Amino acid sequence: MLVFCGLAAALQAEEKERITIEPRPRQQASGPSELTPRSNIRVDTSLVLIPVTVTDPLNRFVTGLEREHFRLFEDKAEQKVSHFASEDAPLSVGLVFDTSGSMGSKLAKSRQAVAQFFKTANPEDEFFLVQFNDRPELAHNFTHSVEEIQNKLTFTQAKGRTALLDAVYLAFHTMRKAKNSRKALIIVSDGGDNSSRYTESEIKKLVREADVQIYAIGIFEPIASRGRTAEELSGPGLLSEITEQTGGRHFPIDNLNDLPDVAAKIGIELRNQYILGYSPTNQERDGKYRRVQVKLVQPRGLPPLRAFWRLGYYAPSQ
Repeated sequence: MLVFCGLAAALQAEEKERITIEPRPRQQASGPSELTPRSNIRVDTSLVLIPVTVTDPLNRFVTGLEREHFRLFEDKAEQKVSHFASEDAPLSVGLVFDTSGSMGSKLAKSRQAVAQFFKTANPEDEFFLVQFNDRPELAHNFTHSVEEIQNKLTFTQAKGRTALLDAVYLAFHTMRKAKNSRKALIIVSDGGDNSSRYTESEIKKLVREADVQIYAIGIFEPIASRGRTAEELSGPGLLSEITEQTGGRHFPIDNLNDLPDVAAKIGIELRNQYILGYSPTNQERDGKYRRVQVKLVQPRGLPPLRAFWRLGYYAPSQ
């Protein structure tokens, strides 16, 4: 965090008035955004776009920040933020839903969580559903109808093992057909993987290269529970690693009643992001991974703020 200083008193007062920590009201998209990225983080010959979420110490979303409140670095070299936007753009969302045997008593609340997430949807959003147990299945391809997805989940039964990594792979493959510029996966699962063909390292590499934000709701048994398997014990770490690389987040819960609220929170977070665009000073087309860091210029009169962003991208190759 950097200290924001040097503003005139009048600007300070204006900031206090303008910056809020309440989510913006849901808006219908009225047309193409001023920024029209092909993905959450796009790299072409001259422009990189980074989505950023900002929260306060109570984990509430902070809206109303301006371009001057952000500093952006690539491989420790500061970049000029040339494009800035904070509008609610349409989303392409893949729901990755665990139907393994251990989800039996958790399915009802998990369905409620999906319903709460859909309440944050906009008319131009599109969704698909991947269900998984022993292996993943594309249960419903892209649709604008949240009712179609919810109807599919109504008949879901819990059985089998957990092929979480294979499900993530299938979801990324399906996401290639997305029509919207912003893309996200929402994972709902109660444990680690015990049935996939793909390895953790393969999926982590895929996640690092892709342009999709990942959020996960981990429904875990308490640590002291006798029923918690080795896979479930490794589940929180796996989901955290997958999500944090993309600028998303993992929300572990041990109380089923918290599921709907957490799902709604993820939906609201996706509606309250800033998009920072810059032309890298390093224009080498070497295909190498570039690390990105976002620092907030702390506005006066507000508590310390925290930012979440995608940690890097691969430069274009020749």
